[in-house]
Formats: sequence, structure tokens, C-alpha cells
Amino acid sequence: MIVASNTRRPRNVDAPRAAAILYGDWGTSKAYVIGLAFAVGGYGSFWLIAAMCVLTALVGLNYMVICRHYPDGGGVYASVRHRSEIVSIVGAFLLIADYIVTAALSALSAFDYLKFSHPEIWAALAIALIGALNMLGPRHTGGLAFLISVPTAVVVVILALFSIPHLRDAVHHLQPLTGGFAKNWKGFVGVVLALSGVEAIANSTGVMKLNKGCSDANPDVSKTSTPAILWVMLEVCIFTALLSLAMNAIPNLTIDVTDPNNPDVNAPGATGVRDYMLRYMGQVFVGGSLGHTTGVAMGWLVSIFFGLLLLSAVNTAIVDLIAISFLMSRDGELPPRFQKLNQFGVPLLGLSVATIIPVILVLLVKDMSGLADLYAVGVVGAIATNLGASSTDRKLKLGTWERTLMFFTFLIMLAIEISLLWDKPSARIFAGTVLLVGLFLRGLAAEYAKRAKDAKEAALATAAAARPPNPITTFTYKTEDVTGPPMMCAIRGVGKTLDFAIEEARQTHRPLYLLFIRTLPVLTEQDYKRKWQDDEEARTIFLHAKELAGGHPVYPCYAVSDSVAHTIVDITATMGASYLVLGAPERHGLASLLRGNIIRDISDNLPDDIHLLVLA
Repeated sequence: MIVASNTRRPRNVDAPRAAAILYGDWGTSKAYVIGLAFAVGGYGSFWLIAAMCVLTALVGLNYMVICRHYPDGGGVYASVRHRSEIVSIVGAFLLIADYIVTAALSALSAFDYLKFSHPEIWAALAIALIGALNMLGPRHTGGLAFLISVPTAVVVVILALFSIPHLRDAVHHLQPLTGGFAKNWKGFVGVVLALSGVEAIANSTGVMKLNKGCSDANPDVSKTSTPAILWVMLEVCIFTALLSLAMNAIPNLTIDVTDPNNPDVNAPGATGVRDYMLRYMGQVFVGGSLGHTTGVAMGWLVSIFFGLLLLSAVNTAIVDLIAISFLMSRDGELPPRFQKLNQFGVPLLGLSVATIIPVILVLLVKDMSGLADLYAVGVVGAIATNLGASSTDRKLKLGTWERTLMFFTFLIMLAIEISLLWDKPSARIFAGTVLLVGLFLRGLAAEYAKRAKDAKEAALATAAAARPPNPITTFTYKTEDVTGPPMMCAIRGVGKTLDFAIEEARQTHRPLYLLFIRTLPVLTEQDYKRKWQDDEEARTIFLHAKELAGGHPVYPCYAVSDSVAHTIVDITATMGASYLVLGAPERHGLASLLRGNIIRDISDNLPDDIHLLVLA
């Protein structure tokens, strides 16, 4: 009897947590886009923001459709790959460019709001620290983002309520856009920001909860993805537009053109408020109603919660960069070095790239406006690629209105991307550099794969005659003496946990299942098909256990997973075990605190009729 259990990542992300993933990007955009828009359009900037909100709604509606049709991952790399590998690669590298700038932009905005001197230095330190923490395991912060997004949304609502009495003055100060279509289009393109979160949520459909009555064989996550996108889309469109309009109620805002390529905004009693406009609005509107001290407190409240959410977005960008570089390496699109893991299962090269490049970028650019230009070219290109490929995919069962709307949105995004590349030399250079480096690495990966294949074939041919036959890997036993319910033991190697489990099973006359989990940060379709006979470490452990058991029934269980605790619980329950034996974790102190306690996670989810035994 051979048990090979390959499990997918658990579908445990519900609509609120999926919304938190999106809100960390879309929701934080109002923290900087309102001020940037005023620096472009002055008291007519509301019309630019209104147009951006319409575009946000269009993108949101289209990604509701994409998430429904791609329940196992609808990001640009996954959804486009079956159409064209080259197009998917281009989209993926544009998304990588977006994630790099997202980390830099979010960190810089956080410290602009907290009013740190030299915010670019603090932003670089924060990115480096978050990257270092990820060395102990990817910091998946869906739960943390949810906890931060709730009070942040409450703060936004409070700020909006205090803004409403000022809307009459805002409308009075509101001005029409001037300068013709070309100038206003350029201004609109300059404020199209913070759309990448929708790619993150599309990539997360593979871990979203299934609709009632659906299964992994026939998945549908629309009742998770659609509400998540809809809630955030409505919040962003309504409150960004409302706060943008209310900003016009503040008199005597002026555009500082000391640097024509990087205009700032000055306000009465404050200079350089472009990058922390919501904080200033809180001080003015709340302070005007409840007094100066309360206004200052509201400003700090806005800064703290938006700062925390922006730092959470930095971590999300780093984790997404690690995941996509690892996945592309597994597909042979990046060199194998991107797959090499440290002892905590983290790809060190991917983590280094995801940390060092944003640090360098934020120190070089130092400015929100410059980073915004670089940010837009990546995210707009990735979304345009996804929408264009999906809308023209005749095998995708889209309704006529869905296909038409998607293609129309694609044309708009394509026009924005062309404008960015035409008008923004820095964005053009940045996007071109990322693509060139990416294609160069892809060429290296292809060359390495060819050499590795030739070397493997030569080695197999040379060793075929001299190599002894493979050891027998069948596990068949006489089970007459086995009377008790089965035991499960999760193992990492040969040692006292394995010895104890075999001896306990023998003495209690129970069959023993040994579970070895190959942990990877991201899974591919090939991983779901892997068997323990192909895993040298697992094969060595299982054959040693068979010899040690001396004829007592010991059966191998093998899984490839990126969620160890869930996989252990799932397989233990599936095999009907009454006892689960675990070895105590080897890590202590900070590592245990940051990565979480796997024993606790297993205990919290293990069925009540399964006893847990931890061997210290």
C-alpha cells in the first residue's frame, strides 16, 4: 500500500480578507493621489480624480469577470500563459516592475504622512527591515491587513463626515479644466495610480473560499471575489471623489513650481502638503469644528493608520515579488537560482531582488511624483495585457457585454500605457530596463535548462549499466496482527520522533502512516503530480523507516504544499488516524514569534477525535 497525497493550498480566504488585500493598494491610493492631482490640475483636479474613479470602476468590473473565470489564479502571468508564453512573460515583468515601485512608493508615502525628516532614508530602512523579516518565512499579512484596514476605513469615513459641511465652499472654488484635451489627458494619465491591487486579488483566487456546492474539481469563487472587489471599488470611488472635492474647500492652496518637473502644493500655514493632503484636511476640517488640538489629533490618527496600511502594502509587494519570481523560475522562465530556498523555505535570490531594488529605487528617486510615473507604467501595462488577452480569448466563455466592456477597457489602458511611455522618459527607461533584464534572465534560464537536460541524459546513459537496480519501493505487509486504529506521524527526517512513532505503533498494534511534506512557497501544476519516489530525501526516510519497523505496517504519505499545518490536518483526518505525532519545532525566540507556531495552528484545526502528541 502506497499513499501519495498531494494537496493544494487551502481555500481559506474569505471576502473580508480578500477585500483587505485589495484595500491595502486601492484604499491607500487616496493618501497620495489627491495631493498629486492638485499639483497637476489645481482647483480643477477633481475632474481628473473623477475620471480616475470611473476607470477604477471599469477595471474592477472587468476583474470581477476575470476572477470568476479563473478560480485557480487570474493574474496576468497565469491567465495569459495558455495563449502566449511571450505575452505572459511581458505581462509578468511589467507586474514585477509594478511590485518593485509599489514597495518603494508605499514606504515613502508612509513616512511622508508620519512627517519624518528625510523620509526616503526611513523608507529604505523600513523596506530592508521588512525584507529581513521575510527571511524567516514569507510574511503573509492578509489577517494583519484586515485588522489595519478596518480602522483606516473608519478614519476615512470620519474625515468624509467632517468634510461634508464644507462641500458648498468646495463647489464654489471648483474650476473647470483648462488647456485642451492633450494637456488634460496628460494630467489624467499622471494620476492613474494604485490599480495593482486588483492583480494581487486575481492572483489570490486559488486560495479563496469556494461557492457553496462547488469543489476543487469544479471551482467557483465568485461569491468571495466579487463582493471583495465591489466593496473596495465602491469605497475607493466614492470616498476618493468626495475627499478630492472637499479639498477644494480649503482656500489659498497654491502650486509650488520651484521644480517644474515636480510641482508641490503649499497651503495656509503649511508647505509641501501634496504628499500628506489627507492629514492636512483632517487638521483643517476637524480642527475647525472641534478645536485645534482635536484637529492635530485627527491628523496624527490619519497618519498612523494610513502609515501602517502602507507599510503592510510594502510587505505584500515583497511577498508577491518572491512568489512570482519563484513561480517563473519553476516554469523555466528565470534561472534556477530563484528556486534555491533557505532553511525557512524562502527563495533568497528572489527575496534579495524584492528588497534591494526597491531600497535603491526609493533612495535614488526620493519623490512621490517620480515614483508615481514609474509605478503607473508597470501596473497599467500588466492590466492592459491581462484584459487584452482575456477579451480576445474565444475559448473563454464571456458574455457579449463582458467581452465588449473588457476590450473597451483594454483600449483605454493601452492608450494610457502608450502615453506614459511617450511622455515619461524615466518610465520608458525603467520599463525597458526591467523587460530587457527579464528577457536576458529568461535566455539564461533556457540555456541552463538545455545544458541540464543534455547532462542528465548523458549521465543516465553512462550509469545505466553500472547502476544497481532501484531499491524496492513497495510497502506491502501482513496485517493480521494490526488491530488498533492508525497513527499518523509527521516527520522532517530520521530521528527520535520517527523512532518513537514506530515503537509506539508496534506496541499498540496500530498501522503507522509517515507524512513527509515538501514545503515550497509557491506551487505549480507539476508539484501536484510529484511522488515520494522522485524525492531523494523522502525516499531515504521512508526506506529507513521500513527497515527500522521490521515488518510492522508503516505506510509513506507524501505531500507538496505551501501550507504545512493545513496539509498535516487534512491528510491526518483523511487517513482516519486517531493519533497525530509531531516533533517539537527546532526554532526558538524571534523566528518562532515571526513565523507563527505550527503546533498551535495544527491543534486549533485538528478534529476533536484525533489526539495530538508532541514529542519534545
